[in-house]
Amino acid sequence: MPERSFEIRVCKSCGLRYPLVMGSAPGIRCPICMGETRVAHRGGLVFERRLSVPLDRAAARANGSKCNAVLLDNIRSAWNVGSMLRSAEGFGFAHAYLCGITPTPENDAVRKTALGAEDSLPWSYHKDAVKLVKGLKAKGWTIYGLEENKYARPLHEAALTNRDIALIVGSEITGVDPGLLSLCDAVFYIPMRGEKKSFNAAVAFGVAAYALSASD
Repeated sequence: MPERSFEIRVCKSCGLRYPLVMGSAPGIRCPICMGETRVAHRGGLVFERRLSVPLDRAAARANGSKCNAVLLDNIRSAWNVGSMLRSAEGFGFAHAYLCGITPTPENDAVRKTALGAEDSLPWSYHKDAVKLVKGLKAKGWTIYGLEENKYARPLHEAALTNRDIALIVGSEITGVDPGLLSLCDAVFYIPMRGEKKSFNAAVAFGVAAYALSASD
């Protein structure tokens, strides 16, 4: 991302406070009421905004850290796929397997939400996820499914392992393919504390990806 300066502006009419990145919308007029605004803070670079410290993947791999991968099977939403690719890249995942009808980074919407993660996270497309997982298991990978069923355990009970892990996230509507669930070494769900029964697929993956990365 190129360095761009920004300022914080406050609307004199409605009181809206918002950031204005130089050269992009919204402008100096309030985006809600179109009133005049004043500068509340000037200075700073968008490039400097960072909420985490980049992982030295090469060093981690050289030290024998296990490899994590995500398998996205029949994800319908390109926006979800892009978001998950960005999360996978951010958590240091080594590969993204895109299967079935899951859109690839060749899709504009995927690229828009991935924000360049598709360029640094290796990915591949596979028509049949079951065939792919059988191959991964033959190579010694541990297969985890993210799904709620009678065999699933809470995510915090995910066992620590030094083996490479592939985490499966299935369709937003039908969940993980039963053929894939039968190949999983373990299935985990995220306990919910509110009235809703599930998270958005991209959010759920982010939670699970952090849990797996924290155990490295």
